[in-house]
Amino acid sequence: MNEDLRIVFMGTPDFAVATLKTILEHNYNVVGVITAPDKPAGRGRKLHESAVKGFAKEKGLNILQPTNLKNEDFLKELKALRANLQIIVAFRMLPKVVWDMPKYGTFNLHASLLPNYRGAAPINWAIINGETKTGVSTFFIDEKIDTGAMILQQDIDIDPSENAGSLHDKLMDIGSHLVIDTIRLIEKGNVKTTPQPEDAISKTAYKLNKDNCKIDFTDTIDNIYNKIRGLSPYPAAWCELHNNNEVLDIKIYKAEKENHIHDFDIGLIISDKSSIKVAVKEGFIKILELKLPGKRTMDAKSLLNGYNFNSEAKLR
Repeated sequence: MNEDLRIVFMGTPDFAVATLKTILEHNYNVVGVITAPDKPAGRGRKLHESAVKGFAKEKGLNILQPTNLKNEDFLKELKALRANLQIIVAFRMLPKVVWDMPKYGTFNLHASLLPNYRGAAPINWAIINGETKTGVSTFFIDEKIDTGAMILQQDIDIDPSENAGSLHDKLMDIGSHLVIDTIRLIEKGNVKTTPQPEDAISKTAYKLNKDNCKIDFTDTIDNIYNKIRGLSPYPAAWCELHNNNEVLDIKIYKAEKENHIHDFDIGLIISDKSSIKVAVKEGFIKILELKLPGKRTMDAKSLLNGYNFNSEAKLR
């Protein structure tokens, strides 16, 4: 390919920043950065800018923040950048008029081994479902979500005690280098793509919400343990604490599992001065870090310094 690449990058969170940084470190020409509009956040409702915007500002890059990707003014501005390649990392669904614009297409980095875990939360669901492997994929965008022709993939083992935060950081790093490998193929004009199998029975990375983040203590010990680590540190698995006529929503960030035969009621809390355990079918979930409403996140021992569970306290 004789023509120099002119890249438009689209992304929002920290996960996308790592890739943008790596693209710049490899001296590629990023002619524009598209990111989410600033949003009010926190108690003061101050406008909060995306991680990608903060980084792009630091680097003096041209930033666009459209609210509507089909808006005529935005499309004119995008066209005026004369990009011949667009790269998407953790952004939002694009209309065809946007992804079809550049000569060499628009490709996306997704944090799973497609076709598995298409959707909003692939890192969390891989751990929640007890996978032992995951990875990253690059693919050309088409009309549907995460269904386009695949370019490259790289897999990684999931450590048995890994949480979503540590896996996020590993995939963020591997993904940024997979994007560079993908750009080089496009640059040389020798990209070979593989269509995603249409009839594949694949697992879905559903958007996380309050319902699917709630712990079911009647589930298996492995499923409970995987849910806690798959949702840590964000948005965190939660449950109801029933204690002394109080019902509190609590978040659990870190736990261990202990297989053990017992005859305690499911959900019963067994605590001493330094540890908190919850009875489940095949043993106990030992809670190491948790958060009560209005309190900071604490380890079990710190919580027990000032909080008492009665003998019938339960998690549900």
